[in-house]
Amino acid sequence: MRTLWLLLSVFVSVPTLAAQALRPALEASAPTRVEAAFAEGHVLVAMRKHGARPDFAKALSKAGARSLGTLPGLGIDVAAVAPGAEQATVAKLRQDPNVEFAEVDHLMPAAATVNDPSYGSEWHLQRIHAPAAWDHTMGSGVVIAILDTGVDAAHPDLAAQIVPGWNFYDNNADTSDVANHGTAVAGAAAAATNNGVGVAGVAGGAKLMPVRIASPSSYAYWSAAAQGIVYAADHGARVVNLSYEGAVGSASVQAAAQYLRSKGGVLIVAAGNTGAIDRTAPTDLMLVVSATDEADQLASFSTYGDFVSLAAPGNNILSTLRGGNYVYWWGTSFATPIVAGAAALVLAQRPEFTPAQVEALLKATAVDLGDPGPDARFGAGRLDVGAALAFAAGSGVPDTTPPAVGITTPAGGIVGGIVAVTIAASDNVGVARVDLRADGVTVATSTVAPFQFAWDSRGVANGSVTLTAVARDASGNSTTSAAVGVVVTNAPPPDTSPPWATIHNLGLGPLTGDVIVAASAGDNVGVARVDFHVNGTTVATTNAAPYQFRWSTTTVPDSVVTLVAVAFDAAGNEGSSTPVQIGVSNPPPPPPAATGPPQPVTAPSPTPPPAGPAPQVPPAPPAAPVTDSNAPANTAPVVLFLTPGAEAFVSATVPISTLVATAGDPGALVQSLYIDGKLRRTSTGPVLDFVWNARGAAPGRHTLSLIVTDAAGRVGTGVVQIVRK
Repeated sequence: MRTLWLLLSVFVSVPTLAAQALRPALEASAPTRVEAAFAEGHVLVAMRKHGARPDFAKALSKAGARSLGTLPGLGIDVAAVAPGAEQATVAKLRQDPNVEFAEVDHLMPAAATVNDPSYGSEWHLQRIHAPAAWDHTMGSGVVIAILDTGVDAAHPDLAAQIVPGWNFYDNNADTSDVANHGTAVAGAAAAATNNGVGVAGVAGGAKLMPVRIASPSSYAYWSAAAQGIVYAADHGARVVNLSYEGAVGSASVQAAAQYLRSKGGVLIVAAGNTGAIDRTAPTDLMLVVSATDEADQLASFSTYGDFVSLAAPGNNILSTLRGGNYVYWWGTSFATPIVAGAAALVLAQRPEFTPAQVEALLKATAVDLGDPGPDARFGAGRLDVGAALAFAAGSGVPDTTPPAVGITTPAGGIVGGIVAVTIAASDNVGVARVDLRADGVTVATSTVAPFQFAWDSRGVANGSVTLTAVARDASGNSTTSAAVGVVVTNAPPPDTSPPWATIHNLGLGPLTGDVIVAASAGDNVGVARVDFHVNGTTVATTNAAPYQFRWSTTTVPDSVVTLVAVAFDAAGNEGSSTPVQIGVSNPPPPPPAATGPPQPVTAPSPTPPPAGPAPQVPPAPPAAPVTDSNAPANTAPVVLFLTPGAEAFVSATVPISTLVATAGDPGALVQSLYIDGKLRRTSTGPVLDFVWNARGAAPGRHTLSLIVTDAAGRVGTGVVQIVRK
């Protein structure tokens, strides 16, 4: 299976604007990236209705733009601007009272992809009951304009259907297909039926008007689409197919759609192939089509949103290809011409129908899928052209009267929490659904009267919010209520974010005497206090920065201790620092002073000095040295790390060697080695050798701590920090 993606860029020529002179500049500036791509060097601007042309010209000049001419039939100016200044110029023009609208000339991708022809069948015709519709009409007498890449007029399934069109890309009458897309779209809409070859279109008796608006890369600008719609309207097309993404949001395309409706024509537009929601506002000027698959589910690739009017099959659609060939395609590009063919059948049966009546009939007879009533994925439902023609063949006229709707409560003012919203809605036939919207976003839906909602205002930010209600009937007619402004005031949500804390570096240790222990702490709202823990016990609390306290290390035995700082905020959330392990070693306290009753002191009797020289007294012999190893020495063992050294960089295997000096019996020493606070080795004697397998240790600093106890219970400690590479 092969997949062909139609992705590149195009430009649009403007016949009334010296198109051939403009074309080189437009081609040179055509963007190569499709995302948010638009024409470089010009924008689209409409003059305010009933405005004065001189004032409009001044508005253009003030914004740094000049008119190159107008799009025929629409009064929309194509204005030259400095390359790169398109968006800024549009923003300025939108603020000018002489301007109705301004927009960049967006580049639209074709909404289709082609698949291997060995896969699938014309399942879609049976799904929409096309054979039943053909019992009434094949679409004779109706012209469908295909705004696309052109059409292969020599294809055996299309040749008999073609009527003259126009090429807005080259500004001539050559409407040959340059990229396959237009030929495939045309076949889905109106490939000939009962001719013994190929495939059948939905409206095989209708005529096809090729209007080329795209480059060989299959992309087209909004301005080209607008011109193509006007051309089709002026040359007798009752149905216009635009299988391109992004057209719905263009004011220029909407203006052209309104022109087409004034001539009795219907515009059918693709929703797009993003597979995601599109927030474009709904419009009554065109039918926007999403795509379904063989299981009547929304196709995975299909764009959806409140702007969707109708759904139709769009997955694995067998259609025509240049050169007399056939291939399977998928995309909303092919759901769209299926609806266009259905509209042609309705108009062939009931040529007196207005565009609104055609659209209402297709919506009213659609198969409701998804949520009851109209919804964002399928619109009014999946197309059923057999049901539509059965209705059209009778004497009935589709319902085109929209519902009436208004918000009863609240009437405005300040609201908060859960807000009771009451909506009054009525219709000549019946209300199918009411949506409640806050700032344009649907927040609740009801299909049953009374239309009452409990709106949780905590879902929006505090401040001004605009509430509207949208009522729809079963025929797809809809009305948006007058807006009601409220001011949302809710208490801030509870703070659940914990603070953080970090103990400042205390060095390598061991610590002796009084030391200052300090920490940093922070919180999304504010730190209320910081507690300091030593070995799990709170020893100090501070309520304001700087967070620190003076700690007497003599309050704990000589050992490796664990320090933690715990920060609290006003909401009671807490966050603890990473534990810091460090040795403590203090000299033993001095021996207590002798006690007992005082002894009397007898003063010596005065003795007269001798008459002769003083006798020589030999010095006292020195005291004998203490040799008993168990004699009290009041000296704790002294610990030395031979390897590794402090701040040493180590790898996966770390040899650790220590040496201990003691005043007692070296053989009675007990050594305990801790790595990051975890006991890893115990040894007796003055030497400890150990190899640490550090392969599983994280890169960064690690702490080695050695606690040594001699026979007299005296404790010595040593700490060294190393760095794992």
